[in-house]
Order: sequence, then C-alpha cells, then structure tokens
Amino acid sequence: MIRLIVLLILMLMANLAPTFAQTSKLSFNKVLADSLHNMVKTDQIAANFRQGRFLELPPEAWQQFKDSVFGTHQQILDKMFQQYGYPGYDLVGKDGEHDFWLMVQHCDKKPDFQDKILTAMQLEVKRNNADPKNYAYLIDRVRLNTGRKQVYGTQVMYRRDICQAIPKPLEDSATVNVRRKSVGLEYVEAYLNTMTTAHFEMNKANMEERGIKGPTLHVLPKD
Repeated sequence: MIRLIVLLILMLMANLAPTFAQTSKLSFNKVLADSLHNMVKTDQIAANFRQGRFLELPPEAWQQFKDSVFGTHQQILDKMFQQYGYPGYDLVGKDGEHDFWLMVQHCDKKPDFQDKILTAMQLEVKRNNADPKNYAYLIDRVRLNTGRKQVYGTQVMYRRDICQAIPKPLEDSATVNVRRKSVGLEYVEAYLNTMTTAHFEMNKANMEERGIKGPTLHVLPKD
C-alpha cells in the first residue's frame, strides 16, 4: 500500500513541474496556459470521488493524496502569481483563467493565499479580464474559510433527512438573488436544486435505503 501511495504521488509530481515562459504579462502565454490545463486534470482527480486505481487507497491514504495535490498546487500557483499576477484572459485565455481559479478554490488550508488571489482577481474582473462568477465563488470560499458568512450562496451543505441542498451561513439571505444577478449567477433556488439533484443521484442507493425516494427541491421564485 505504501508503494502504491508513493507511486501515485510520483506520478502526480511528474505533472507538477511546469517551466514558465518568460513573456510579457500582456501577451498570451501558451506554456503557462498548458501548464494550468495539465495541473487541473490532477486537481479534478483529487477534488472528486475516488475512482479507478484510487479505490485501492484506504480513507487516510486518499486524504493524504488529496492534501499532497492541493498543497503542491498551492505552491506552484503562488509562484505563478508572484511572476505574473492574476492570470486573466489576456495571459492564459478563458480556459486558463478558469483553471487557475478552480485550483485556488481548493487551497482551503491556505485562506490567506486565497484572499491574496481574491484581491488581485477583483481588479481583473473590473477590467473584464476575469470571470465575475468565478470571483463570486471565491469570495464565498474565502469568507467561510475565515469565519465569516458567504455573500452569494455558492457553498452548500445538505439536509440528510430530506436530501436538500441549503446554503452554508449566508449574509442577508433575502437579497441574495440580487447579488447573484449582478455577477451573472442564476437564482440561488435553481442552483440549490441542481446541487440537490446531483447529490441524490450520487447517493441514490443510500438514500433509498433510508426511505428517501427523491430530492427535495426548492420552489423557484416567480419572475
């Protein structure tokens, strides 16, 4: 088992040694964009449920693997940030910007780093050089990771008794849809219903064993 863990980590590290091209921040950097694209593949393995060869790992080893992925990525992303600032559309394209943001989202053990990226990202959003929806998700992540309430309701938890997604602690819930609309997000109720349905499908056998026959959806607001 130890040999398997070491092998998986070595395979991971082989994908985490990008060489950053020394180009101007104002010009598209394909090497950087490709590095982000390759890194996010590993990020998504760690961020999702265990599959394939990872099913052989016991829970503690799987958590160790996840921590190694997110921790190593955080160090690389920080080096990218120190060299280029926040990598917006002009530097890495829309896909690259999304890849960078997505991996920052998973650096929950480094909220100071997330907050630093958030501050820089805000300026790029104002320049139309980063996705305001991504910015909203990162705001919520940073707020919750620093003991505050979220703003946009993007981070959820689930009621086990009825299978329903609900927002984690949320500031001024009565006006959340106004804030969501301002950054291009759908109604929070529609978002929660999507999360609820996906959660039920992923845990359907367990849900049905507990007598839950389907997801409990929120009522959508009338336009």
